[in-house]
Amino acid sequence: MKKIVNKVIALSLVLSPILMAETVEMAEVEINESVNSVKINDISGEELKSADLAESLTRSVPSISLVRRSGIANDIILRGQKKDNINILADGTKIYGACPNRMDPATSHILTNNIESVEVKEGPYDVENFGTLSGLIDIKTKAPNQEVSGEVNLNAGSWNYRKASATVSGGNEYFRLLLSASKESSDQYEDGDGNTFADQIDNYIAEGLAVGGLNAMQINALKGTALKDTYRDMEAYDKKSFMGKVYFNPSDNQELMFSYTANRSDDILYPSSKMDALYDDSNIYNFEYSIRDMGSFSKELDFQIYHSEVDHPMSTKYRVSSSSALDSSLNDSDNESISKLSTDMDGIKLKNLIELGKTDLTVGLDASRRNWDGTYIGYGTKAGQTGKKSIDDVDTDNIAFFTRLEHSFGNLDLDLGFRYDDTTIDHGGDMQDNDYKSVSAYVFTTYNADAGMQYFMGAGKATRVPDARELYFASSSGAVVGTNNLNQTKNYEIDLGFKKQFGDGFFKTKIFHSWLKDFIVYNASKAPNMMTPSGTYTNTFENVDATIYGIEVSGFYAFDDSLSVDAGMAYQRGQKDEALENQTDTNLAEIPPLKLNVALNYDTDITSSKIELIAADKWSNFDEENGEQAIAGYAIVNLKFNTEIAYGFDATLGLDNIFDNTYAVSNTYKDLTLLTTGAVGSDIMLLNEPGRYAYVNLRYRF
Repeated sequence: MKKIVNKVIALSLVLSPILMAETVEMAEVEINESVNSVKINDISGEELKSADLAESLTRSVPSISLVRRSGIANDIILRGQKKDNINILADGTKIYGACPNRMDPATSHILTNNIESVEVKEGPYDVENFGTLSGLIDIKTKAPNQEVSGEVNLNAGSWNYRKASATVSGGNEYFRLLLSASKESSDQYEDGDGNTFADQIDNYIAEGLAVGGLNAMQINALKGTALKDTYRDMEAYDKKSFMGKVYFNPSDNQELMFSYTANRSDDILYPSSKMDALYDDSNIYNFEYSIRDMGSFSKELDFQIYHSEVDHPMSTKYRVSSSSALDSSLNDSDNESISKLSTDMDGIKLKNLIELGKTDLTVGLDASRRNWDGTYIGYGTKAGQTGKKSIDDVDTDNIAFFTRLEHSFGNLDLDLGFRYDDTTIDHGGDMQDNDYKSVSAYVFTTYNADAGMQYFMGAGKATRVPDARELYFASSSGAVVGTNNLNQTKNYEIDLGFKKQFGDGFFKTKIFHSWLKDFIVYNASKAPNMMTPSGTYTNTFENVDATIYGIEVSGFYAFDDSLSVDAGMAYQRGQKDEALENQTDTNLAEIPPLKLNVALNYDTDITSSKIELIAADKWSNFDEENGEQAIAGYAIVNLKFNTEIAYGFDATLGLDNIFDNTYAVSNTYKDLTLLTTGAVGSDIMLLNEPGRYAYVNLRYRF
């Protein structure tokens, strides 16, 4: 990090002469819809079901689909893009998950009870942040008030879900403080057929054994994925969080902010994976300084420095495979296997806004270092893997310059962005290091035809570098899964559409086409198996050219002061230009089918009610050669009712999946290590969604 900071300081001195010289309410959730983004407000006040941000975003944004991994810590897909292909920020900081199997995505480290708003920006229209290839999820956590205020929430739900959270803030014109804490836990949820996590695993094992065709090693491996009898009824997770923020205003035009966020999750079950998480701990430290109105060459100058870190050990402790014999009744862990990973991120940013008449010009410097390290630990028959590296102390260093210009020409709004990145990736061992340089740029225009009609079009190019897993990851046997000479991915994209605003609502339509150069994909035909010799380079990840295109429609209409409806639909299709080596399928993986969100809202002075439909078409276009499979369509209905009581109290009652449907939303791309029989042509385990879920939340505000 020292090397990066020195570069930033030097560039800051070079730039110093420059640097110094519509809103619609839906129930109680306020949604700001601009032509190229959606902002969801009051997340902490409305998303009371659980702390899982991924579930909340799936309900609110049609173009976001859920990737179910557990009862908590789930992932998202935005317009067919996932992982590092979308950028996720929390108050300008970046936090990466440590797990190469996506058990702890970035969304899992920021809890809904701490979030004020989330802005979703689709496409490559962001130059201020490293790696915004195809979209940005911009999370803003709660800020303190001057007045002493706060709230306490008590929540209970099906499957013994329990949550308690509290927030308090206050201060004066010079100093403000916010403290927030929460604790929640849940048993394993049941799907619509009444199956717990343990039951779903058992059912998959039974189906695999019934099909036959497995050798002795495959049979033992499959049986070993079951939960031990001792742990069959264990909780799905236990999660605690703390957030503290301090604001200091030494003068009317200056503000300093320091925040600390801690998340502690223990004993998280991942039923469709071979391992579970012993714990998942993260910390985020953030410092920001802003000064406004310094003169004609600085309307606002912002400085930020942050550090985030994650520890994530996965283990077979709760599975039969760790026992001294293949017997679920045994409670020992003599043959336990652990994959212990950690990652940390250091970032620094300097940004200056210059107001030139009707033009806003932003110039800035951005630098970061991410370290990712992983080690295997084994006992008994697994002792031979101890000390082997999954990811060997890999540093990804980035430094960048960016500028953005915004100007209005009468009815035409123009937004231009440019960014230059220099990124080096250094392997801690003897594998190849990599250096990437790139230019990103975009233009986005909006034509305001009249008071209620807007037409918009954007075109842009963005890049993202391979991560340490894609380049260097090695299995516990020592076989190298990564491909250490991958090219960076480039996205060339066009978006266009219109938005019609009328007195009681709006209607918006957008289409997009994304040309992906050197897109990084997983080739299952090259994946190592139990017999692959240690040190073998399988080059399982490949660059391929691909396209993703789609359409989104959204709207809102208020029938009167009480009754309103909001709806959204998203469809996307993805294809590789050519099939991968040893394959014939050109369908791109992880491209969700048509999805529809519709909600009917009824509000009075003291109550709000919502009936919500979330539906998706069957998953018929999928990458079968790389593990995906056909998934049936679904339609679920959710109910929610909130009422004020008295003296600052209010209560929320909810019922999700009221018809207790059994369905799945997440496909089985082999980019993740999921449960499989190992037999040729067999399907990977699909994880069903929760069945009927009832919950109640009592809140006191002061």
